[in-house]
Amino acid sequence: MSFTNSKTTRIVRSITGTDRVALVAGSVAAVCLLGAFVSFLVGSSLTAVFVVGFLLVVGYGWYARQALAAKGLAFLATVSTLLTMGLIIVFVLREALPAVRYMGPIDLLLLTGEPMWRTGGEQLYSLAPAIVGTLIETLLAVMIAGPLGVAGALFVSEVAPSWLRAILKPGIEILAGIPSIVFGYLGLVVLNPYFASSSAFGLPGLGSLLAVGLVVGVMALPTVVSVAEDAISSVPESMKQGSLALGATEWQTMTGITMPAAFSGISAAVLLGVGRAVGETMAATVILGNVTDLPTPIFDAFDNTTTLTSLIASQYGNASGLHVNALFAAGAVLFVTVMAISVVSQYIERRMLRTLGGER
Repeated sequence: MSFTNSKTTRIVRSITGTDRVALVAGSVAAVCLLGAFVSFLVGSSLTAVFVVGFLLVVGYGWYARQALAAKGLAFLATVSTLLTMGLIIVFVLREALPAVRYMGPIDLLLLTGEPMWRTGGEQLYSLAPAIVGTLIETLLAVMIAGPLGVAGALFVSEVAPSWLRAILKPGIEILAGIPSIVFGYLGLVVLNPYFASSSAFGLPGLGSLLAVGLVVGVMALPTVVSVAEDAISSVPESMKQGSLALGATEWQTMTGITMPAAFSGISAAVLLGVGRAVGETMAATVILGNVTDLPTPIFDAFDNTTTLTSLIASQYGNASGLHVNALFAAGAVLFVTVMAISVVSQYIERRMLRTLGGER
C-alpha cells in the first residue's frame, strides 16, 4: 500500500513539475512576442532578437510537450488577434477624431448643400454623399444577391441531381474567388457604355449607382449561394422525410420545413452578401465617377456619386492633413456599419435557435 502511495506521489510531482516548466515556457514565449511587437512599433533593432527567442521557446515546447505547446499557441493567437483588432479600431478612431472635431459629428454625416466636399481653402468634409451612395449600392446588390442566391441554394441542395450538384458546387466556389477588379472592369467597359448610350436610360455621363449595384450583386451571389446551400444541406434528412411521409409535396417541404430550419444560416448568407456590398472597393472605384455630391433626387439609382470605400480608395493617395482624417472618418463609419450587421446576424441566429427549440 505504501509502495502504491509513493509511486502515485512521484507521478503527481512529475506532472506538477512538467506543468511548471510549461507555464514558464509559455510566459517566456508571451514576453518574447510582446517584446517583438513593442520593438517593432518603436522601430528597434531588438525585434529580430525577440522573434528568435519566441521561435526557440516554441520549438522547445513543441518538442517537450506538444499538446501543451499547441494549446499555448492557440491561446496566444487568439489574444494577438483580439489585441491587433483592438489597436486597429483605436487607431482608426483616433485618426478620425480631428475631422469629427472640425466638422462636428452631425455636419460630418448629414451636411447638405454645395459644396459638400472641398479640400482646398475653407475645407468641408461631408460623408452624406458617400453614405447615400453606399446605401443605394447595398440595397441594389442585396435585391439581386438575396433572392437569386437563396433560390440557387435551394436548387443546388434540393432539386439538382447529384451529378449536376457535383459540377455546380465547385463552380460556384470558383466564381466566389474571382477578383473584384475583374468584375469592376467588366462593369466599366460593358455596363457604363450601355447605360450612357441606351435610349431607355440616356445617362449624361459614365458611372451610375445602378451599374455598381448590378456588378456587386453578381459578385456577392456566389457567396450567398455557397453559404446558404451549406445551411440547407445541414437540415436533418429525417425532418424532410417525415414531412413527405405526412403527405406534403417537395415544395411544401422546402418552404415549410427546410427553409425555416435553415433560416439562421440563410440569413447569415444574405448578411454576408450585405457585408460584401458595403465593403466592396475596387468595383465601385472603377465604375463610379466619384462625384462628391448627393444624387438628384437623393435616391436616384441612375445618378453618379461615390461610396465610402471608393471615396477612400480614390482620394487617399493625394490626401494630407485634415483630408486624411476625413477619410479615416469614412473608415470609422464603415467599421460601425459592418459591426452593426454582425450584431444583427448574431441576434437573428439566436432568435431562430430559440424558436426552433421551442423557447420564447
